[in-house]
Amino acid sequence: MVAHSAGTKASTPPPVTNTLANVVVALGKLWPVSGAEDWDAPGLVTGNPDQPVRSILLAVDAVDATVRQAVDAGVDLLVTHHPLLMRGVTSVAEERYKGALVARLIRGNTALLAAHTNADVVTTGTSAVMADLLGVTDTVPLSASVHPNTGLGRVGDLPDSMTLGDFARRVADVLPATAQGVRVSGDYGQQVRRIALCAGAGDSLLAHPVVTSADVYVTSDLRHHSAQESREQSALSGGPALIDVSHWAAEWLWLEQAAEEIRALLPGVDVSVSDIRTDPWDFVIVQ
Repeated sequence: MVAHSAGTKASTPPPVTNTLANVVVALGKLWPVSGAEDWDAPGLVTGNPDQPVRSILLAVDAVDATVRQAVDAGVDLLVTHHPLLMRGVTSVAEERYKGALVARLIRGNTALLAAHTNADVVTTGTSAVMADLLGVTDTVPLSASVHPNTGLGRVGDLPDSMTLGDFARRVADVLPATAQGVRVSGDYGQQVRRIALCAGAGDSLLAHPVVTSADVYVTSDLRHHSAQESREQSALSGGPALIDVSHWAAEWLWLEQAAEEIRALLPGVDVSVSDIRTDPWDFVIVQ
């Protein structure tokens, strides 16, 4: 994967034009927190509102590798898709990994901000980027929000039909490589054109009428029972083939789009994308 290198702080820094507080407001215009799901926890996690922001690093996850990358490079703000502190956290003691990460960020003067479902639903969000890279056109949200053209997932059409096998190969070519690869449930030779997709975990949308009327549904983290029930119902009454991809890989595609939008919004800020693979799986044994 090719990524921009995270910039280091200059020994004689230029005058401060952006404080963290100002940057948080600016990023809120790209990804309004009001668009987040009720269970989500986007927003600022660590950082002094008055600290300067001259550099930003984007990553899918706040884990040891990406936090270390940001702090070691002297990055002022790490923006991740997944929140570090979302639920069930009662301690940030450094004997726990989340506490250790928070402490490292604070000591390194690197702020942390998460843009999660509020970045999924916008018109240039995770699923919209994935659909565009896969050549899916005239897309609309699977699950619409109150604002026009926003919502979770996307559905649209390929310019021409192709076999499920060829489309799965296109998916594999677009995504960064992972141990999981691309798993497919369906007839290799069947023709597909109507594509539904949801970057990230999308099994909650398997029974959505828009999904069940598509030729194929692309998402991540499909569990045995939910996938099996979907395919059995499809065999009975019609429904989509399934393509299951790495959660991290699908959402990593969005980072460069996000970086470009930040660069346009905050000229003069050094914005880079982490190329560190934070998919949790390292290898697979083929039987």
